[in-house]
Amino acid sequence: MSEKTCPVSDLISRLNSAIDLGQLTDPRSRRRAEDILALLQDVAWGRGAAEHLPAIESLALKLEEEGKVTSSRSTGKQIRAALEKHREVFTSHIDTHNCSSGDCVKLAPAPCQMTCPAGLDIPTYITLIGMGRDAEAIDVIRRDCPFPWVCGLVCTRPCEYMCVRARIDTPVSIKVLKGFAAERAMSQGSYTNPQKEPDKNKKVCVIGAGPGGMSAAYYLALKGYGVRIIEQQSVAGGMLLLGIPRYRLPREVIDREVAMLKNLGVEFQFSTRFGRDVTFEELQNEGFEAFYLAVGAHKSFKLGVAGESDFPQVIEAIDFLRDVALGDRQVPGKKAVIIGGGNVAIDAARTCLRLGSAMVTLAYRRTRSEMPADAEEVEQAEEEGIRFEFLNIPEEIIGSQGRVEGLRCLQARLVTKEGQDRKYPVPIEDSEFMIDADVIICAIGQQVDAECLAAVNGLDWTRRKTINVNMVTMETSLAGIFAAGDAVTGPATVIEAIGGGKRAAESIDRYLEGIPQPKMPPVPTRRGRIEHLEVPASSKMTIKRPEMPLLNIYRRRTTFQQAELGYPEEQVREEARRCLRCDICLRCGKCIEVCRDKMGVDALQMGYFDFDHPVPTDFRLTEERCILCGACANNCPTGAMQIEDRGDERILSLCGTLLNRRKLVYCENCEAVLGPERYLDFVRKRTNKVAKLAGGRRLCEACARQSTAKHNVEDAPVTKG
Repeated sequence: MSEKTCPVSDLISRLNSAIDLGQLTDPRSRRRAEDILALLQDVAWGRGAAEHLPAIESLALKLEEEGKVTSSRSTGKQIRAALEKHREVFTSHIDTHNCSSGDCVKLAPAPCQMTCPAGLDIPTYITLIGMGRDAEAIDVIRRDCPFPWVCGLVCTRPCEYMCVRARIDTPVSIKVLKGFAAERAMSQGSYTNPQKEPDKNKKVCVIGAGPGGMSAAYYLALKGYGVRIIEQQSVAGGMLLLGIPRYRLPREVIDREVAMLKNLGVEFQFSTRFGRDVTFEELQNEGFEAFYLAVGAHKSFKLGVAGESDFPQVIEAIDFLRDVALGDRQVPGKKAVIIGGGNVAIDAARTCLRLGSAMVTLAYRRTRSEMPADAEEVEQAEEEGIRFEFLNIPEEIIGSQGRVEGLRCLQARLVTKEGQDRKYPVPIEDSEFMIDADVIICAIGQQVDAECLAAVNGLDWTRRKTINVNMVTMETSLAGIFAAGDAVTGPATVIEAIGGGKRAAESIDRYLEGIPQPKMPPVPTRRGRIEHLEVPASSKMTIKRPEMPLLNIYRRRTTFQQAELGYPEEQVREEARRCLRCDICLRCGKCIEVCRDKMGVDALQMGYFDFDHPVPTDFRLTEERCILCGACANNCPTGAMQIEDRGDERILSLCGTLLNRRKLVYCENCEAVLGPERYLDFVRKRTNKVAKLAGGRRLCEACARQSTAKHNVEDAPVTKG
């Protein structure tokens, strides 16, 4: 027996072996073992409920205490030991309907959901959007992410990088579909908060009104806690508002999302600096029993070059973007140079252009392919006229009389360092050159400003100057104090901050309720296993991911209007139909194997099943070869491959993709279904027994046998007595 990664699957395998090998010899023990096996299979197939584990334990205890042979008692003991050791895993299977290892095939999770830092059930909400059920899709999303409209505009979409559809052509446009549904639901008044739990009469204080802090506040408020958010700025949003320009994320979107939190009763205390305007002790005296630190990473790293501190025209990108967001719309300079290659650098460059800078140059020390910035943002920046200078290392900021005149750089080449995957830039001798500039904006990264947390004595910090936490529970070194987001990970993404806030809220609830904290990372929850979107194979192959329509280039260069205009509704519904429903199809290849190796038909050309070496896929080819025998569907462990008789047709589908359909042939005598003509031909060639032509008529086996017997009687010689 091969060892399983998943304890649930492993226990099922061991119990099956014990039963099959006859180790449970007395009838009562065998019946109990079979009952336990049925309950375990419920857990592994998504049918488990809270009462399943106590029932399994009770039966296992009886098996251990009342078994008549040693092997029965030993089996009961093993079952109870497995439940005790891996209770979190068993409970997770019941609560999330996902098996993170994929060993429980019915619960094998979709790669997109497992990649999402907040664990959104992407296949479910994409399918709902495809059905036009936008409000239901938003309800699914907001169970794991309070800000679907924000994420629909600015998420870095890690889910799309793992989208299986990309092995065929391009990933599903998950981010844009989410944004469309959120805007539509908000516009129609169907964007509503879930029902809150009863008031627990306990208070939690959140430090920081960024995406991580507000996410924790959202989930805590839903659980019945009183929540106050302390925010240094005069508005909510954190880096959503202060770091992301309005052409990417309109302020109205943030305001509407924040309003949903206020409707839940979350209290905001603005223009208040934690540690100065209000202290930790004062908040404790007010009755706050737990704290969540979400202060972000708003302090910039220094370049460390000569002249950096000599000129007021050398500014930090984070400070620059914050000032613009709060209303300072002055032209920073006619010749702006931005140093860096991430999203903040791109945002700063495109913002300079919109403020009126005549020439904007982005200087990056590596190559274009190694820029950490979003590729689409880089392309749009180029379209708008941003210049890119690659492979350069800043050496000195040049100027006179208090004014910046340029940035002196050295050209660089990339070398490989031992033990590092990423190449490192080194300067080339005698390669000095100058980039003219009257303003230089540094965007080389941020760090946590620990000043506001200095008064929290005993808080443990890492060498990277981030708060040290238990990454499963987000607990800090101090009881009752939790942290997540950029303060823990360093500068990261909006969706990572949201995921951290959600995990922290769960842990705070456990802390205040006296429930033991989990020991394993959370497994994303499958929110539904809804019906498929039915799509013909030809459509599945020919629908292409739409190009994002953009504001015209002249408006983009001169205004802060939203640059991406979104897809029209028709394209949204069509794009959702491209989803392969990987929450149902495990891509195990059993359908291909049985069709090719057992049936000898080889009708399934599913090259995308091979993750590491995908080959061409064409759903349309199945119709040319498939005989509709149903062997693939009968061997599919998850029900992804289905065959059914519908009306006068037999239809084969994979997660709703119609691979083949043929007219059915009926028995001319009893009208029983014989199958499609192609299937009958296949069977007749191999057996010559089914669906015989009797007297030129198409008959089923039973009618053909009766017809043959009748003819034999009629043709028998008559003997005279």
